[in-house]
Amino acid sequence: MPIAERKIPAAEQAYRQIRGAIISGKLEEGARLIEERLSKELGLSRTPIRDAIRRLSLEGFIDQQEGYSTRVATFPADEMEQTFHIRQFLESYAAERAARLATPDDIAAICALSDEIKRLTPPQSAQDYLLISTANEAFHRKIVEVSRSPRLTAHMTMAFDIGMVDRTYRRYSEEELMRSAKHHVEIADAIAAHAPEWARTAMQTHVRAAEVAAARSVNAVADIPS
Repeated sequence: MPIAERKIPAAEQAYRQIRGAIISGKLEEGARLIEERLSKELGLSRTPIRDAIRRLSLEGFIDQQEGYSTRVATFPADEMEQTFHIRQFLESYAAERAARLATPDDIAAICALSDEIKRLTPPQSAQDYLLISTANEAFHRKIVEVSRSPRLTAHMTMAFDIGMVDRTYRRYSEEELMRSAKHHVEIADAIAAHAPEWARTAMQTHVRAAEVAAARSVNAVADIPS
């Protein structure tokens, strides 16, 4: 059966729809999630909704608190700053290792993802934002994978908060998105050239710029009168 004709599992449908609602802001930070209500809104049973919530919780989109309280995750500025600083150290090292160890297939995959991000930037629709966000996540994970360090992969799994990245990414200005896309291309070029120092420096610049953009977006939201 062609891939396009394969039916998407219910849990995956629930995951994509809930994640999309969080990224777009339809489900705001701190909003309570009720399985029964989500089940009715999405036309799915509660089992896939529960599976999706569990997955989104692991990715940092959702906080499952004591009792039955399940809410869209929030994150304080200090936590965001720490996350970006840790990412800067870990991902620059991953990029440096990837530049040394990347095979032709690895390079092709990384370049394809950077080209996809560039092609979709600036985004013209909510779907474009989702596609860029997905490609961005895959790009960074691929570089860590290519670094071929189980220890580094374990640390990055804890440090890379997908939920935080996706929600702030959605608020970037067009200029910031264009700059980010160029950074992805430069990182890919450095890895393709097997230039470790260039790759490390390019990744440091990229993550630092992302931190500044994310902080600006959060402050801008905080300054909006209620």
